[in-house]
Amino acid sequence: MNKIKLALLDMNNNHANQGMKNIREISQQFKETSAENVEITVFDVRYKNEMPNVEEFDIFISSGGPGNPHREGYEWEQKFADFLDEVWEHNKNSEQKKFLFLICHSFQLASIHWKLGNICKRKSYSFGVMPIHKTYQGENDFLLKNLPEPFYAVDSRAYQFIEPDHKKLDEMGMKIVGLEKVRPHIHLERAVMAIRFSEEIFGTQFHPEANPEGMIENLKDDKNRNAMIENYGMEKYLETLDRMNDPDKILLTQAQILPRFLQNAAEQILKVYEMA
Repeated sequence: MNKIKLALLDMNNNHANQGMKNIREISQQFKETSAENVEITVFDVRYKNEMPNVEEFDIFISSGGPGNPHREGYEWEQKFADFLDEVWEHNKNSEQKKFLFLICHSFQLASIHWKLGNICKRKSYSFGVMPIHKTYQGENDFLLKNLPEPFYAVDSRAYQFIEPDHKKLDEMGMKIVGLEKVRPHIHLERAVMAIRFSEEIFGTQFHPEANPEGMIENLKDDKNRNAMIENYGMEKYLETLDRMNDPDKILLTQAQILPRFLQNAAEQILKVYEMA
């Protein structure tokens, strides 16, 4: 039986969070339903300075996390930048690809590393269930094509990606596949919400791993609850709570994006095994 090695990069810096719990659950489900032998290893990147050896793993999921995505002088920051370069270079030069999914903080780190645009602090912290709009290229992306337009996802960010450098994106073969909603009453650029970095690397500003239980748990935190009420008003806040378990909202997003990413990665990896 072929072995598939999956590395989970925990970017939460020892902060309690729902994200890693959900990523572990989705990964465990993948392991249990896979015909292959799946081995899962967790790396505590920021708190313990742990980092996977790229050559030893097939698939990587790098989580969201708190704080400033710009360099602050920590040892792990350079290690993470080197990790991104190693995955990129490996995929350029090898038949057996490495697959990487970048979530929220990790998505911002990668966008800064590859100098793709302006990753800046938002005027106010954003938290809630948001509509995400697919771009033309997003409509055709296999991770998003089974989702409605717009689809809904949990957004939790103090920073945002705006002013993308389209020339740089084109040069690197990267595609913006998701944007935040149009806000006609606010003269601010729409933030980038998802990028297809390469055939093997995908990233989201939103949280595709989020589920209703985790969201409700997060809303017990005053910061999150107040941010949501401030951004959307009490009526919208109550409506979001009411719709939390709608099968066509975050439950659908959770069931589609990461599971499809893992499934596709496994299929591609096994194809190469079979050819060998």
